[in-house]
Amino acid sequence: MNDLRIEPVDGEAMVKDWQYAHNAIIPTDPLSLDDVRERVQRNHLEVAYLGDVLVGCSTVRPPTSDASVATVIARVLPAHRRQGLGGEIYARGLARARELGAGVIETVVLESNPDGLRFAQRHGFVEIDRYLLPGDSVPFIDLRLA
Repeated sequence: MNDLRIEPVDGEAMVKDWQYAHNAIIPTDPLSLDDVRERVQRNHLEVAYLGDVLVGCSTVRPPTSDASVATVIARVLPAHRRQGLGGEIYARGLARARELGAGVIETVVLESNPDGLRFAQRHGFVEIDRYLLPGDSVPFIDLRLA
């Protein structure tokens, strides 16, 4: 179909690419490089490239020890949306979450990202919560796979 390449974050260049994609899509909660380096220790982070062009990133938060809930977040940069790339990134993250023992899958979308919200709803997610981070004015929407 395409030459989409999705790889686990490995090395400083990929940390920077993941950070760029995250911060472009979640401008209300920008992460520093140190934040990303810390997250890669506890979550499964991947970056997606079409050829050599960065198109997005993903996060899989593994299930916690007290629950089988994992969070799968697929992010596609606006210029690369509506090409099926998000579906491929999401499917890979979903498979990873299930490998890690997830029985319940959730995701989170910034309210100001209507493309992301529609994507989640088209893939079977339903809203379960909305919340603001301290100092923010744009809510995050938590969704669960029905």
